[in-house]
Amino acid sequence: MSLDDATVQFLKQMSEAGGKPLHEMTPEEARAMGGALGELYGKGPEMARVEEAVIRAADGGSFGARVLVPAEDPRAVIVYYHGGGWVIGGLDEFDTLGRTLAHRTGCAVVLVDYRLAPEHRYPVAARDAYDALCWAAAKEPDLPLIVAGDSAGGNLAAVVAQRSRDEGGPAIALQVLVYPVTDCDLDNASYTDPANQLMLDRDSMVWFWDHYAPDPATRANADASPLRAGDLSGLPPAVVLTAEHDVLRDEGEAYAERLREAGVPVLSRRFEGQMHVFFTMVNVLPGSAEAITMVAEAIDGSLR
Repeated sequence: MSLDDATVQFLKQMSEAGGKPLHEMTPEEARAMGGALGELYGKGPEMARVEEAVIRAADGGSFGARVLVPAEDPRAVIVYYHGGGWVIGGLDEFDTLGRTLAHRTGCAVVLVDYRLAPEHRYPVAARDAYDALCWAAAKEPDLPLIVAGDSAGGNLAAVVAQRSRDEGGPAIALQVLVYPVTDCDLDNASYTDPANQLMLDRDSMVWFWDHYAPDPATRANADASPLRAGDLSGLPPAVVLTAEHDVLRDEGEAYAERLREAGVPVLSRRFEGQMHVFFTMVNVLPGSAEAITMVAEAIDGSLR
């Protein structure tokens, strides 16, 4: 299926605006571009309260978090890890999405501002992600915990779910993986398909991996490529979303299938006519609203 009309029009506007390809940018330039995109989303729903927090990392460092509480009695806590190839992205860019998820689910959302590469290379982001989960569990010990993320954030959500199982960490009720990075194979069918070289292409992923985990030997570790973990049994139920025109499509779907084979309940869907980043483009691409509805319904079902 071809891209939907809204995506085609958006890509046309991006092309007309000009600018360098992401893989030719510095991290600072790429972060500025991401911030500009975030301004397109508008303001999200009002919250009962918003808290800014600083989380102390196990290595002695620290990173930020924003807690979005839609009502005084939230149903659960969603620990959300943003995308951006472990290099770009931040709280303000994902605030509208976080507020929308909080409003639609009745859950508090913790947006995690994990430390970014190349200033903080692998495995810092993965370790920050787990520290954030433990922080959220301590902050709200009586509420169910859900981990969620898109792209590199989906990678971190999957990694955290594995680590929490392995180390007897906080119980996770559900993992929501939106077109997650699950493997370091840059040459599978979805990576090499010309139809998938859009806002995120193979060159961009090479750029991201080179900044995050420049040593190729480390990329096959399970806390970098969770698809390569030896055992996926005993993990939380999963919701896995992929996009038809996305270099990450095949590895996301492969992870969903391996979870099923390991006996993990999985709800998955490939969104036809969509590209990478569609989920986060709230108020811009109609596919985002459809995907958020799927996620909200899945979370509602898991909490009943």
